[in-house]
Amino acid sequence: MENPHAERQAVLLERILKNASACTEMILELNHCVEEILCANASVKIAADLATKYRKNVQYNLAATTLHSEAP
Repeated sequence: MENPHAERQAVLLERILKNASACTEMILELNHCVEEILCANASVKIAADLATKYRKNVQYNLAATTLHSEAP
């Protein structure tokens, strides 16, 4: 005796597989786009890191100069 719901289950399974495949394609495309964005922003990140290091060095040197000028 054949399962009366087999045809409906097969159709649902086919839809699930199709949707999973489409989802996988979209995730791969999203990963590719994120990689492109990261590559495009690499120089901005380097500039931001340099600016941060420069600011820290300025603060350190300013503090050291202030301490040195205050010493008797």
